[in-house]
Amino acid sequence: MSAPEASQQEHILHVGFNQDSECFCCGSEDSFRVYNCEPFQETICRPFSNGGIGIVELLFKCNVLALVGGGPQPRFPPNKVMMWDDHQGKCVGELSFRSQVRAVRLRRDRVVVALEHKVLVYNFSDFRLLHQIETLANAKGLVAVSTVAESTVLACPGLHLGQVRLELYDRRQTKFINAHNNPLSCLALSLEGRRLATASEKGTLVRVWSTADGQLLQELRRGADTATVYSLALSRACEWLAVSSSKGTVHVFSLSQLVHTTDASVSGGSAGNGSGHGNNSAAGGEEGGDDGSGRANRTSIFSMVRALVPQSALPKYLTSEWSFAQFRLQPEDASAPSVVGFGGEPGVLYVVTTAGSFYKAAFDTDKGGNAVQDAFFKFVHEPGMASPL
Repeated sequence: MSAPEASQQEHILHVGFNQDSECFCCGSEDSFRVYNCEPFQETICRPFSNGGIGIVELLFKCNVLALVGGGPQPRFPPNKVMMWDDHQGKCVGELSFRSQVRAVRLRRDRVVVALEHKVLVYNFSDFRLLHQIETLANAKGLVAVSTVAESTVLACPGLHLGQVRLELYDRRQTKFINAHNNPLSCLALSLEGRRLATASEKGTLVRVWSTADGQLLQELRRGADTATVYSLALSRACEWLAVSSSKGTVHVFSLSQLVHTTDASVSGGSAGNGSGHGNNSAAGGEEGGDDGSGRANRTSIFSMVRALVPQSALPKYLTSEWSFAQFRLQPEDASAPSVVGFGGEPGVLYVVTTAGSFYKAAFDTDKGGNAVQDAFFKFVHEPGMASPL
């Protein structure tokens, strides 16, 4: 995630997790850095004397990163993706474009680049262009790609407002999901690409979809007020969904068994056209988002009237699923753009903000409620702490 207008004290231009949330990267006006989440530790620090890094994308925990220049004095041109080999301490390849690079995603076999109106897919080994996709204006660089070797799925904006385009490369299929009535704000794929989470610029609802057939599996409510959704994250088996936003609270939702990717019953999926909102009757599984283990998302205190009044006549928020667990960021981080990810242990949540904060929180996987802060670190370096390259 790239930071918008930062204050004079904040030099962070970008924060983002690697593919499995075991590490996160930070780009600033004079360096890029990589941190391990558990235990928290800086593993790479590469300062520069002549410019900033606006995008950093790490390939799992290997020595190869994708860098894009940023800030008032970019270290590299903002229209180039520089492939950095940290063992050699230099760039070993580059991809050049006519417009600014908005985002980069890496797999072991692919490099995916988002521009304002295009998404391009390259072979990792020789940078050969494999696919070029036209998109609606995409200043946020919305794009996601599955990371496991067994499947290759890509999600990006389509050519219509609120639409997601899905490329199922293993099936040689393209699908479209009309996910929201408003412009897209955020999207995320599960590791194997079977589940897609989306949010719009309104920021009140988050929807979870099957990529196999474009079916809506669950609809979740972050809140009643408009907010900017900064980040979405699906846990490894799609049991949980985390959402960070401009409201300063990270919400964790329990996902229904229909969404879980460990259940053999959801491993298939028909090859429909994927258009529209899918079958809303499938969303949520049992009432209140109960996944069969007794873990249920909260519902409105007025939800009891659903038995008395036709659902179509009720305001939508009265029938919504609200978050199972919540974690409130400290005041100085509440309005800062943030990214969220799940730890390897159940109930562990990581949050990184562009204000330079790292949080490790724990939530009760049986009862939910307020998550507990387990660890907190400020990772912004003081000027002059490292010698520039």
